Amino acid sequence: MFQAQGRAVHQCDRGWVPVFVDQEQSISLMSVGFLLEKPDEAVVWRGPKKNALIKQFVSDVAWGQLDYLVVDAPPGTSDEHMAAVEALRPYQPLGALVVTTPQAVSVGDVRRELTFCRKTGLQVLGVVENMSGFACPHCAECTNIFSRGGGEELAQLAGVPFLGSVPLDPELTRSLEEGRDFIQEFPKSPAFSALTSIAQKILEGTSTLLS
Repeated sequence: MFQAQGRAVHQCDRGWVPVFVDQEQSISLMSVGFLLEKPDEAVVWRGPKKNALIKQFVSDVAWGQLDYLVVDAPPGTSDEHMAAVEALRPYQPLGALVVTTPQAVSVGDVRRELTFCRKTGLQVLGVVENMSGFACPHCAECTNIFSRGGGEELAQLAGVPFLGSVPLDPELTRSLEEGRDFIQEFPKSPAFSALTSIAQKILEGTSTLLS
């Protein structure tokens, strides 16, 4: 998505230097993928080694002054999630953004994620429903392929904010796969308005927490 394949991580006196996406160094990344010799190499590590690396990504990376640190976590409530929460706890994380798709199976999995957040004391910033209908690139009509409303219903039951729904958009998919700037290239897409609305709600919510 960021066209950062093949970039290397370097050492400095404060630890690892993250990979910068742009010349202004406004966005920096850290991933285990940058540490592998081959991009297709599998990471077959047991829990303690994975957990130690997660802690290193928080404390041993020269992040510098940040506006936000975003941790992209896979679905689940595994040891890795616990390790991430514990590594971030000294820095008082603002909370978790939970993403689901409309189907009942996905909503059921995400319900357990919300329980995980509650048990670990992690505030839920809100729920986002992804793949919420298909936005036709020709007529802009949105068709509900996977049903609709599961994320909003889940948020209501859990008593957390519902931040919005993002439709499937072929242009968004293509932009992510090619590392293009979707926001700049497709401002009239239904996914654009959904994403900007969600981002604004997140910024307003975190600003309230910080103040």
